[in-house]
Amino acid sequence: MSRRKKLKTAVGTVSRPAAALLPLGALAAGFGLASAALAQTAPAAEPAKTENALPVVRAKASTERAGKDDYQATETRIGKGKQELRDIPQSVTVVTERLIDDRNLDTLKDALKNTAGISFQAAEGGEEDIRLRGFSLQSTGDIFIDGMRDPAFYERDTFNYDRLEVLRGSASMLFGRGSTGGAVNQVNKQPLLLTQGEVSATGGQGGYFRVVGDANVKTGEDAAFRISTMVTEAENSGNRISKQGVAPSFRWGIGTADEFMVSFYYLDNNNGVNYGMPWLTPGPVKGGNRLLPIDPKNYYGAASDYSKSSVAYGTLSHVHRFLDGGELRTQFRAATYDRDLRASAIRFAGAALQPDRKAVTSDTFSDATVLTRGSQAKIQDMKTKNLQSDYSGKFNWFGLKHDVTTGVEFAHDEFRNYGVPALSKPTTTVGTPNDGGSANEAGRVVTLNRTFDAKSQAVYFQDLLQVAPQWKLLGGLRWDRFEGDYNTPATSTAAATHRARTDSLWSRRFGVLFQPSATQSYHFSYGTSFNTSGDTYQYDALGENTPPEASRNIELGAKIDWADGRFTSRFALFRAEKYNERNRDSETVNATNYVLSGKRHASGFEIDLAGRITPEWEIFGSYAYIPNAKIDKAPGGQSLQGEAVGSRPGLTPRHSGTIWSTYKVTPALRLGMGLNARSADTPQLAPTTYAPKFITADLMAEYTMDKLTFKANLSNISNKLYADMLYRGHYIPGKGRDLQATVTYKF
Repeated sequence: MSRRKKLKTAVGTVSRPAAALLPLGALAAGFGLASAALAQTAPAAEPAKTENALPVVRAKASTERAGKDDYQATETRIGKGKQELRDIPQSVTVVTERLIDDRNLDTLKDALKNTAGISFQAAEGGEEDIRLRGFSLQSTGDIFIDGMRDPAFYERDTFNYDRLEVLRGSASMLFGRGSTGGAVNQVNKQPLLLTQGEVSATGGQGGYFRVVGDANVKTGEDAAFRISTMVTEAENSGNRISKQGVAPSFRWGIGTADEFMVSFYYLDNNNGVNYGMPWLTPGPVKGGNRLLPIDPKNYYGAASDYSKSSVAYGTLSHVHRFLDGGELRTQFRAATYDRDLRASAIRFAGAALQPDRKAVTSDTFSDATVLTRGSQAKIQDMKTKNLQSDYSGKFNWFGLKHDVTTGVEFAHDEFRNYGVPALSKPTTTVGTPNDGGSANEAGRVVTLNRTFDAKSQAVYFQDLLQVAPQWKLLGGLRWDRFEGDYNTPATSTAAATHRARTDSLWSRRFGVLFQPSATQSYHFSYGTSFNTSGDTYQYDALGENTPPEASRNIELGAKIDWADGRFTSRFALFRAEKYNERNRDSETVNATNYVLSGKRHASGFEIDLAGRITPEWEIFGSYAYIPNAKIDKAPGGQSLQGEAVGSRPGLTPRHSGTIWSTYKVTPALRLGMGLNARSADTPQLAPTTYAPKFITADLMAEYTMDKLTFKANLSNISNKLYADMLYRGHYIPGKGRDLQATVTYKF
């Protein structure tokens, strides 16, 4: 829906019996997809209104300010159940739909770059291998859609985002396995009670063309239909983009005691693959490894390289509202994911193939330097089913106010991985990017090489207790059970393999909130998280016998509002620690399992700013400073991955942040400018390789004429060459200078 005009909502009413279910009864209803809750719905024939008429339930369909007309969010569902951000004793950064639109952020990666403390590993195929506060956010465990796990490898698009929520710090009490550094929640758009829509068309350099549509239709007194669509095409200097998406949803009973929604989402990608460039080794008298001095838009992949992926999921949800204000939300989702990636890993050819017969260094590098194209492939598919039911309600027990959240979750993931033989690809030179070289990718034989079947169950309970007018205590406990079954088929050279294990673990969360006024909230929190050996859908011979790793996060922070509530600031001091990391035990030489003897930590400071300083001047900023990060303990002096004890882990920059500001010069004209910055960083396991610090600047101008809006975005205005994603053998450059123009029509 419109990213400029706030969508209004309606209030629905329904007569209800006076009795309300208790929390445990509400929780039990979730096991049957809310069948018990449905039994409590109002009778079909509404009784005649009399002086003794029963009370009515009145509930707003949507009250979030986020994503519709500003950069400031006040509420979230990332904490299970709708909560005010000031009542969450943990750091949350919200990237609203308006910010996504203003900065032309088309993918999840782009949106996450507008939050601090984030870095990316240049993973095989460039999937979202994210680091937050120095710890990995795994694609299979720490990314969610509307609070439900999104466990797959694909390039996520923003066309159906209402907002993006980033919860920082250990979060297994809320989400289960993973979540050491935090969790990312993608919030989808949903139907609202009005008829309104918009269509936007964007054109830019490299043949870039993108059309996004969003239409919302009120179909009844308490029902609405919404559909979001997207098509994007670009030549992109050889690194093509071709993707399409559609997301229809129908919602009825909006604002009444029983609300339902059915939705579907489909996204298809058929893109190129920028696998990155090798680090340039210094000459005899020069410092550490460096970036290649090339135009950041250069693409050296083969013309036959591609990254195809698709996701399709359907969601059924039911919300039951009780007379006492409680809410039971039940969701079921079935999804399928497919991925077929054929990429070229770019490396320097050996000295014998170079024009001067010398190894490539900063002294010998030139446009004539020969590059090889390696053969990389990732072919996977997955089917998932998820059911979860969450109850939230407020009670007065023993003379104290309780804000209770409790729920159950069930999930089943079926993962398949395939292999293909390596393929020889033609070489190229630095001076001839996108030279049209290709290989017969279709001729490679695809064979199944491993499967993983995962089942999980969980139950949790959390209570936010008001112990005094200005003080609240939060306590939460969760139990998870994760079953993994791993198989590899027999081949001509190896026997079939079967490995399995089951883990059960408790996660805890504790917090203290001091709220001296409506504009101030200070907190201290402690939370735990865990990672199983099967988080990446595979077991090795030692991992199948190794219990989960454990982590904890301690945070002291504040949320303070300014300018009559129009502007919010968030501050946090944190320490994240993984205190029993998997390692080989060099002393006992344990041949059957890893030993949970490793330890690492990261600690620092964060600040977020969001909102309007004046009605015309709007700002969003996010900054993280991590001065202290270290591998504290590991047998034999190095971690399982090979990091030395006492060293700073890679992908943990000391400084990172972004700032973006717009000013409405006239009622029709709005101008914007932003900066993105990161200090020098190193890849994991490459301490002598440094990605230099960088600052890039972006500009925006927008002019509105009645139903038409014209917008121009110029990103990386200086065409800065910088390493966006890092790996020990290569890096992926950030986008070069890019100009895009958008026209939006609202109806």
